[in-house]
Order: sequence, then structure tokens, then C-alpha cells
Amino acid sequence: MKRLATVAPAVCVLSATGCGGWQSALDPQSRGAAEIANLWWIMFWTTGVLATLVIAGLLFAVYRARRAATADAGGTVQDRERRFIFLAGAAVPALLLVSFVALSVRTGASVSEPPGDPGLRVEVTGHMFWWEIHYPGYGVTTANELHIPAGIPIEVRVTSADVIHSFWVPQLAPGKVDMIPGRTNRIWIMADEPGRYRGQCTEFCGVQHALMSLLVVASPEEEFQAWLAERAVPEAGSDPLSLRGREIFGEAGCAACHGIRGVTVPEFSGSPGPDLTHLAGRETLGALTVENSRENLTAWILNPHHFKPGVRMPPTSLDGDDVSALVHYLESLR
Repeated sequence: MKRLATVAPAVCVLSATGCGGWQSALDPQSRGAAEIANLWWIMFWTTGVLATLVIAGLLFAVYRARRAATADAGGTVQDRERRFIFLAGAAVPALLLVSFVALSVRTGASVSEPPGDPGLRVEVTGHMFWWEIHYPGYGVTTANELHIPAGIPIEVRVTSADVIHSFWVPQLAPGKVDMIPGRTNRIWIMADEPGRYRGQCTEFCGVQHALMSLLVVASPEEEFQAWLAERAVPEAGSDPLSLRGREIFGEAGCAACHGIRGVTVPEFSGSPGPDLTHLAGRETLGALTVENSRENLTAWILNPHHFKPGVRMPPTSLDGDDVSALVHYLESLR
């Protein structure tokens, strides 16, 4: 009993922490995600009560079996038990299953369409193991960070460049959608309030599937439009060290995989690596693997497999001065 008294509070605390966080479907921040979460809670509490009753019935049956049997000439006890078994073992579960199906169909129909016309359309392409994000009509392409205006439904069109991936932002999306090569699927998301939310690939796609994450940044409409305008005009350093870093970017073969608008031709389409046009403006490297800092960027260039084993980018053998110049140049891409 003492051990149970010690373990039970810890289990409760761990269970409660699983209901929150920026990648929890049980902490919805949009109408669609909230309806999915409500359906889950209804099923959770209903099946929880049912499981409790079943366990109580089993314990009662064990208790009854240990008692001495008494004769019942009229058979009334057996009749009552048969009726109880029919109701508890067949009628009630059947009613619950039908109710769950009806609720699921109703919820699915309710969240299949956004609450109003989409205020923005975004194209997201899955790669092993990162996200390409394109804003049609704005000339903006980025990677691993999806910026959206808060309070507005967003239509996300998804596909894949290699294997099957799956797009899911638990707090914002009414479910998940597969990303299939050669096919475009659609899903809508919406953030009720500004904030940062985490997305995740939910279809096993290779060795780094677990680290294929997505940062969704929801901003007020004015801030989002300002961000979009800034990303439409690429910036890069023009000092001697930046110019040297730009030369190294080409000489070292970086341009074979990464696009930089105005530098590489073709810029991004079909490239196996993320677009770097605004790399310095991103918060993380490697799809939320590490913070975007000078130290991490340098270490990533030298050996990205230290952070993300199995990533497609190979290690580089540049000397210290060349790496410093390349990092200086990349840090000027805003």
C-alpha cells in the first residue's frame, strides 16, 4: 500500500503533463482541433467508466465464486444474471459503438471544411527529412517554418518529393493528411491566437522520421504581412567576407543541393536540400533539430550527421577560414 501511495501521484502527474504542450492534440488552439479533442475526451471518459464497471463485475464474480453455492429452485437468480449479462455484455457495448460511430461521422463532417473561405493558401512539400514551404503568388519559398496569420483559415496543399510523408499540426489541424508523391492533398489549419506550434511527420519515412518536425508561427495579420514582404526581397551581405563566403558556396558544391534566390540557377525547384534564401531568419536548423546559432551552423556544415544521423547532407572538409567565411555569408541571408 505504501508503494501504491507513492507511485499513484507520480502516474497522475505524468498523465496530466501529457495533456498539454505545443505538440499535444489535447491542448487544441483552433475550432477543428477542439472538436477532435472533444470527441477523444468523450470516448476516453465513456470507455474509462465502462472499463471500471467491467473490472468491478469481474471482482464481484470472483467474490461470488468463493462463496458457498446456494440452491435456487425457482431459477430467479440465474434469470437475473442472464439479463444482466445480456445488457452489460451486448446491449450497452452495441449502443456505445453506434454512438461513437455517429459522433465520429458528425465530427468528421463538421471539420472537413474550414469556418469560412481560406484567407491564405500554402504549398508544403515533404522531403527526407524536411519541409519545403511555398507561398503561391508571393514568390516566397522557405523551409521548416510555416508562418500564418492568426484567426484566419489556411488551406495547406501537400505533396511529397520522395516517399510518403504525413502532415500534422496537433493543436491547429483537424486531423492529419498524407503527403504522396505525384498527388496533391488538402487540409486546413487555423490558429485562434498568435503563438508557436509544433508539427510532425506522422508517416514513417526513414531513419530520421522522428526528427522531421515543423515550426508553425502564427502572427497577427499585420506582422504576418510584414514578414511576407521581407521574405519577398532577399538580402545578403556585401562585405568582403560575405562575398568570399558566396564564392565558397559555389566552389564547395553547396549550390548543387541548396537554392538561394538570385544566386543559384535554377533557384529551388527540384533541389534535394532546403532553400537558404532567408536562412538567418529561421529559428532552427534541421527541421527543429537544433537552434540556429553560429556555433550550431558551423558544426552542422562540418558534420550534420552529428546532429541528425542519416541526413542526406554529407560532411564537408573545408578549412577553418573557408568555413568562417561561408558561415558569415549564410548568417547575412535575411
